[in-house]
Amino acid sequence: MGRGPDERFFESLPALTVGALADRIGGEVSRGGDRTVSAVAPLATAGAGDVAFLGDRRFLPALAETGAGCVIVPASAVEAAPAGAAVIVSGEAQASWARASLLFHRPIALIRAASPEEVVEDDSVVLEPGVVLGAGARIGRGSRIGANTVIGPGVQIGRDCVIGSHVSLGFALVGDRVRLLSGGRIGEPGFGAAGSRSGPVDVPQLGRVILQDGVSVGANTCIDRGAYGDTVIGENTKIDNLCMIAHNCVIGRNCLMAAHTGLSGSVTVGDGVMFGGKAGVGDHLSIGEGARVAAGAGVLQDIPAGETWSGYPAKPLRQFLREAVWLAKQASGKARAGKAGND
Repeated sequence: MGRGPDERFFESLPALTVGALADRIGGEVSRGGDRTVSAVAPLATAGAGDVAFLGDRRFLPALAETGAGCVIVPASAVEAAPAGAAVIVSGEAQASWARASLLFHRPIALIRAASPEEVVEDDSVVLEPGVVLGAGARIGRGSRIGANTVIGPGVQIGRDCVIGSHVSLGFALVGDRVRLLSGGRIGEPGFGAAGSRSGPVDVPQLGRVILQDGVSVGANTCIDRGAYGDTVIGENTKIDNLCMIAHNCVIGRNCLMAAHTGLSGSVTVGDGVMFGGKAGVGDHLSIGEGARVAAGAGVLQDIPAGETWSGYPAKPLRQFLREAVWLAKQASGKARAGKAGND
């Protein structure tokens, strides 16, 4: 069984029988209604007390191998469910799973502010005016927290960090020597919605953000927490102002990301990758180690290690330049032909 939601950030709610759960999420029990479940998890990591779901037939192999105690599936997939699992049938399996997650997991709210004595490692920590500290947060030696910044419950900040003013930092583990400039939004829920008969249903985001040692994050940049796993920014990676990193992204070490770059959900970036300003990357793509993404590029497929891509849709740089030259020649030729016809 994999790791469940981090107890520093999420409260576990009472267990339910599969039958009671089905009644509350709008499904029908196919088998195993008396089984007790207490958490949600993806198919790949779910254990005996967890509820998982099948949202797409591409994941039928994962359904067959899951260790989940209960699975939520469409009627067409009931026979594919493991024999030992309880089964809830739903025509909107992901939305039903999202409703189940709300019944089992609740983000720990900032109900009261903790005192500095509860949070800071020693007197070398500087808290500027207006800082709000959540219960269970920890701040390491030599770190400085800017004015009116909110450090959420359970957040762990390492040593010699500099957190700017008006930052919100939640559901996050922060290493040493990390810099977060003013206005950063770290650990907000990622954008996820499941279709249902009553309209889109928000999919609760139960993961974390991990900022490793030496990371820098620019002003007004947003880094969403993972949907279930973690969003990870690797050691010494430098992120400019006004960037967007969606849930479940994993960025390697020593990467550079210029302003207005946006990464969609579940993008994997190797070590030493560089993004020019306003680059955009589609979801579930992989950018290989040492690759370069030119300014304004729109990446819609994986980029191999060491390559430079440009354009929209992005292509290898030499291919992009050849096509640009060819297009310019064609346009110039047509312009000359049109002028000759008018003469």
